[in-house]
Amino acid sequence: MAECGAMSQAPAAPPSALDLFSLKGRRALVTGGHMGLGITMARALADAGADVALASRTLDACRTSAAALATATGCKTAAFKVDVASAADVAQLAADVERDFGPIDILINNAGINRRGAIEDLSEEDFDAVMDTNVKGVFLACRAFLPKMRERGWGRVVNLASILGTVGMAQRVPYASSKAAVANMTRVLGLEFATTGVTVNAIAPGPFATEMNRSLLDDPVKYKAFVEKIPMGRWGELHELAGAVVFLASDASSFVTGSILHVDGGWTAQ
Repeated sequence: MAECGAMSQAPAAPPSALDLFSLKGRRALVTGGHMGLGITMARALADAGADVALASRTLDACRTSAAALATATGCKTAAFKVDVASAADVAQLAADVERDFGPIDILINNAGINRRGAIEDLSEEDFDAVMDTNVKGVFLACRAFLPKMRERGWGRVVNLASILGTVGMAQRVPYASSKAAVANMTRVLGLEFATTGVTVNAIAPGPFATEMNRSLLDDPVKYKAFVEKIPMGRWGELHELAGAVVFLASDASSFVTGSILHVDGGWTAQ
């Protein structure tokens, strides 16, 4: 029997499945966000209700993409210039974004480059350039934004890994090495922030039709060789990343951290 004056309270109803995916009231930052996978993911976040800032080394392109995104979705957008491989640039980006756009709840580490070739044809500069952008860039951005997410008790980091961080492919030493590093960095940071309300996960895309893959798309022989490795028998469409990024950026993934989500048509399931 309850004590006199005590009132029983019914348990709160759980949120609906669709509400879990809502990003209303959240602010996102997408590096390398003005084109390709970056703008695709930015559009998905905006469609789910987030305000979205884009950052890249090309400010004019970012401004153009941000304006188009605002027109298409009605979300608040902003554009910033950054070289993610520069510690000074990333520190300045963090300060500028917080001052001009607001605290970041969702960080999408998408900026990346590729240098292909046999190892004897690759220079030290080729290797360093890929590692600096793809690995150090993720490290610097996480270092700049994760502590403030922890202070606020909520945050989502989504890093862009690759299937080539899981499986090998000839003539991809710099890129494959960098994406394997991103995958393990994601696991470690997921553990470091596991009790804070902040999650750190990665998406590992398979072949998608982006400018980075233009040389493959334009070569029928290479294109066919890629398709033959994909159980679904085709390359990914850009919109097929939308659900993955919204899931990992939202409350729907609140019990997921340190994970690598492969979006690859079954390539790595073989």
